[in-house]
Amino acid sequence: MKEVLQQLANLQYIDSRIDEIKQLRGDLPEEILDIETDIARGESKLNKLKEEEKNLMVEYDNLKLEVTTSEEKVKKYEDQQLTVRNNREYDALTKEIEVQKQVIENSKARLIEIEKRQEAIGPEIEAAEKSLAEIKTLYNAKQNSLEQVMKSTQEEEDVLEAKRDEVEKEIDARYIRNYKRLRNGLNNGIAVVAMDRGAALGMALPPQTQVEVRRMNKIITDESSGRIVVDQSFFDNAKKNLSL
Repeated sequence: MKEVLQQLANLQYIDSRIDEIKQLRGDLPEEILDIETDIARGESKLNKLKEEEKNLMVEYDNLKLEVTTSEEKVKKYEDQQLTVRNNREYDALTKEIEVQKQVIENSKARLIEIEKRQEAIGPEIEAAEKSLAEIKTLYNAKQNSLEQVMKSTQEEEDVLEAKRDEVEKEIDARYIRNYKRLRNGLNNGIAVVAMDRGAALGMALPPQTQVEVRRMNKIITDESSGRIVVDQSFFDNAKKNLSL
């Protein structure tokens, strides 16, 4: 049974160290994903604004040409009215002139709208570019921070994961199931805890429980939390044998 207790302590020691490494990364991976989403949104917004600006320029040029063309037609029709031979031709030219004047009026109204929008869209594009640049700067900073943490801990984590696989293979499946159940159900992931001065994680253990833990001949669980309680010596051995 001592061997089983030692293996469980070894497993907990490794898992706790892996948890510590992951805590060093903090929320950086999730933050980076969120920032990537913000970058995608910012780029989409900026592209839409630039596309709108481009379309406005094209539409503006087309409308200016349309106004010029319609004005020329009005002039031509008015000149033709001076040489018509009957009222029917005169009325037909009058209708054409009215149509072209309406085109000119509508085009000029739209030109004013475009000019106002062009005045507004410039600052919007500048603001979008500034915001996107700031987000990308933050993204690079977060990425660098994560890379530094990964660089300093990845090798240790890889070694620990390999050792963990080895240790887990040595433990009976029923103990592994119980260990995982406990670990998944606890906020801090500590399923196996060392007894220190008659207490486990700061909680005093009954005298009889303390005696049973020191005997090291069976698995003892804490009545309040369900954690497996082992003698401190098992964790001392784990630290001695598993520390990098």
